Amino acid sequence: MPRPYKRRRICVMPGCRNFGPLSGGHTEDVVMTVDEFESIRLIDLEGLTQEECSLRMNVARTTVQSIYNGARRKLADSLVNGKRLKIEGGDYVLCEGGNDCGCGSKGCKCGK
Repeated sequence: MPRPYKRRRICVMPGCRNFGPLSGGHTEDVVMTVDEFESIRLIDLEGLTQEECSLRMNVARTTVQSIYNGARRKLADSLVNGKRLKIEGGDYVLCEGGNDCGCGSKGCKCGK
């Protein structure tokens, strides 16, 4: 029997969900999921380790590594090839700020 699927916990929704080149560029879109965005925010912006990120997102470290690597590929594809980047979808739950949250992120609903 497979392990039950854990939805990724997200503490901050993206303020902007669409990015793209100012000059013409490609008409293709690269779609990044909200959980991929959260991994970039936690690891690159907040400077957390993958282990710390996994605790915040309530998933295994190996899962965070996979999510993060996918997000980096999508960012690179968008930047290098001049494609629009859209942030949408994914299987996540928005943080509601219970005692076990521990996120401390600005904008998190839990207010820690």
